[in-house]
Amino acid sequence: MLKNCVFKVSVDTKEWFKKAGIRAVKTFAQTFVSMVAVGSAFSDVDWKYVLSVSGVALVLSVATSIAGIPEVETSETKEIENEEE
Repeated sequence: MLKNCVFKVSVDTKEWFKKAGIRAVKTFAQTFVSMVAVGSAFSDVDWKYVLSVSGVALVLSVATSIAGIPEVETSETKEIENEEE
């Protein structure tokens, strides 16, 4: 169902926020760079629009991370990995 969802008890909330934050900042940066690259000249870039679109991308990244992100392990997966070693 929802693997590594932040609402699961087996997910470390602090680790989830850290990993989701890193992911959101990367998404913001990627969107920002791609929006600026589309502008024909540096002076022609609509900076408010670029920041607005990048901000929306950041929020959407966090929202989609709620369902789960592979970077965060659950206590269940950590136990399985320890048993395999």
